[in-house]
Amino acid sequence: MFQDIRYGLRMLLKKPGFTIVVVLTLALGIGANVAVFSIVKGVLLNPLPYPDPEQLVTIHQSKPNFDAGAIPYPNFLDMQRQNQTLQSMAISRGAGFTLIGAGEAERVTARMVSADFFNVYAIKPAFGRNFTAEDDRKGADPVAIISAKLWARKFNSDPSLVEKSITLDDRSYRVIGVLPASYKASVTEVYVPIGAWNSPALQDRSAALGIHGIGRLKPGVTLEQAEADLDRVMAALAEAYPASNKGNGAKLISLKEGLVRDVQPVLLMLFAAVGLVLLIACVNVSNLMLARSTGRTREFAIRAALGAGRWRLLRQSLIESTMLALAGGAGGLFIAAWGTTAALKALPTALPRQEEVTLDLRVLLFTIGISLLTGIVSGVAPAFKTSQWRFNDTLKEGGRGVGSTRARAQGVFVVAEMAMALVLLISAGLLIRSLNALWNINPGFNPDNVVTFGVTFPPSMRSAKAEGSRAYMRDLSRRLNEMPGVKGASLVAGATPFVSEDDRYFWIEGDPKPTSTSEMHMALFYVVEPGYLPAMGLQLKKGRFFTDQDDERAARVAVVDEMLAQQRFGAGEAIGRRVFIEEDQPPYEIVGVVGHVKQWGLDNDERNLQAQLYVPLRALSDQYVEGTGGAGVVVGIDHEIGPSVFTSIRSVVQQQNNQNVISNAQTMNEVIADSLAQRRFAMIVLGAFAAAALLLASLGIYGVISYLVGQRTHEIGVRVALGASRRDILTLVLGHGLRMTLLGVALGLIAAFGLTRLMRTLLYGVGATDPATFAIIAVLLTVIALVACYLPARRATKVDPLVALRNE
Repeated sequence: MFQDIRYGLRMLLKKPGFTIVVVLTLALGIGANVAVFSIVKGVLLNPLPYPDPEQLVTIHQSKPNFDAGAIPYPNFLDMQRQNQTLQSMAISRGAGFTLIGAGEAERVTARMVSADFFNVYAIKPAFGRNFTAEDDRKGADPVAIISAKLWARKFNSDPSLVEKSITLDDRSYRVIGVLPASYKASVTEVYVPIGAWNSPALQDRSAALGIHGIGRLKPGVTLEQAEADLDRVMAALAEAYPASNKGNGAKLISLKEGLVRDVQPVLLMLFAAVGLVLLIACVNVSNLMLARSTGRTREFAIRAALGAGRWRLLRQSLIESTMLALAGGAGGLFIAAWGTTAALKALPTALPRQEEVTLDLRVLLFTIGISLLTGIVSGVAPAFKTSQWRFNDTLKEGGRGVGSTRARAQGVFVVAEMAMALVLLISAGLLIRSLNALWNINPGFNPDNVVTFGVTFPPSMRSAKAEGSRAYMRDLSRRLNEMPGVKGASLVAGATPFVSEDDRYFWIEGDPKPTSTSEMHMALFYVVEPGYLPAMGLQLKKGRFFTDQDDERAARVAVVDEMLAQQRFGAGEAIGRRVFIEEDQPPYEIVGVVGHVKQWGLDNDERNLQAQLYVPLRALSDQYVEGTGGAGVVVGIDHEIGPSVFTSIRSVVQQQNNQNVISNAQTMNEVIADSLAQRRFAMIVLGAFAAAALLLASLGIYGVISYLVGQRTHEIGVRVALGASRRDILTLVLGHGLRMTLLGVALGLIAAFGLTRLMRTLLYGVGATDPATFAIIAVLLTVIALVACYLPARRATKVDPLVALRNE
């Protein structure tokens, strides 16, 4: 074995050009596989980084309109006390604070959590302690736990920060703990107890407030058993509090499934696709090795004559192919490291659990294993062909007479390459057409040249009376609307398309008053100003939109979308009808109807909740306006957005008050692009694989035709000597390539017709067997293959018959 390895190494070094081409080809195929495996391993295969992660579940309250809705805080407390299947249960709600006093004021992401939140995950702070029940109650001293990233970035990892205070908004919070650096599963930087939140809505059983639960199952308890147990609790709550809980239930989802279920089909498709790329690479290498074996015919014949058995010859060929594959695997590791990093940086929002995508020992073992497998797969055909030659005939004929069988094998490989490349190209083409179809969808507003961001008001506004809050917001809105080039600007609350959601119950005046929320209608709730319509480019279908006069002193008015108008008023006129949104409050009169907006995303707007309801921000009651800490903002520009626009907006916001803090500034086109990140990731990666497959297949058919031209030099010389024209020779060679190509395309179309159906869920606006895509890709591949065949065919037309016959 050592002798064969040493000899194989000498032979590979003797032909450096061949060796480099093969190693690079295999490095491309192996590197792509390793990159995708590292992503699949990190996202799908790795267990969650917590003790007994299979016990972790997310907990939601199901409603007639939602399978996984939010949980009102009082309902959570009852679920926590009365369930019999959970070891522990906690809740969390997204929030945000302005961190003051640690350098420049900065908006930080935060979560309000119940006391057992980190205990459910079995996470202990690196410094300090977890929350306790004493911290998680109304009137408790404000305390916070911060992430290791924030601790390092703003406080220089100072251990003495624990038990010291930091200022969040206008309130002092004592830091009681710093999370370990290993806890990277969340982008949240600050955690505070939700029970200490001084909001009347927290105690309202009909106000869910975006609260969702997390729980740990007791040993031996299944997800179904726990869901049935919480359904029992919800049934008791429905009986005790029918007005807010009638018809509600519980929904539990495995924590890991909830994290990866959207991206799992994409990754599995890419894993299958990258396997095809590796197969094409192996076929290409097999072709190269078959061609290379032409020059070694006499060598193997002499070795056989000197006593080498067929197994020894077979082993020699397999050793050389395996050495090439291992070298390709080493190169593939570098390609995988670069490719994985580049993919994650290019589309940072496309994948969950990105922090766990690493090249670790398992990836190394996978690389070694797939390299060995590649060496065997790519070398087995050449090895068997070599070991089965008739060596006596070879020695008599001086090495000729084996070309035809080798050419047939190479032809079969080319057909297989073409078929596999076509499958990948069609799959990529379908994804490209899907994404193009999505981009051409009308979202219900004009996202071009619209900026959205959040603004946090100075701490002093937290204690402002309603009149002062209204004046401050009006002043900011006026400043933004007066900016040069602004066609409309609006402060917003509640829902924002693609960004945030808020839903409210309502009922129509004249209908029987509902006795419970389950008997009410539900709509997405948008709180906006008059500038929202021109800023977002909403279509006004009937009536009017809000004006500056629709304030707290005017009669209450609302605008509905065409979906709500159709659902609730049918062919009747919605304008003039009145709806109740808040119990014991005057109704809102509908004064306008606007076009429907795709709130949930271009590709995901089929949820049950479609109705949309708009109310004026300036007409909100004192209860909602008093002490407002910030708002969302949308600004429509009448020209293309550049960096100067963001600078101008920031300048105007801070001219009002230099303590205003802007966060999450994006264009609406960027927001929409982020919503399609997973589709773009799949399209880009699969497109890259398809391009690699096309390149390898083109090189494969080029190599085979070149080899055949070399083998048929004598025949071509005879044909030319007997009067064959240049066109005859060109037709002869191209015809051979065209037959292989068409056979490969035919087989590829059959395979694609079946396989693309598996990616139906990833497509939008195009069928899995779209005839146009199939036809265009088939023609494209055929043309590219003919171009690859033309170069050796053109060389064949220049064969000098005298030279060819003399050489023979």
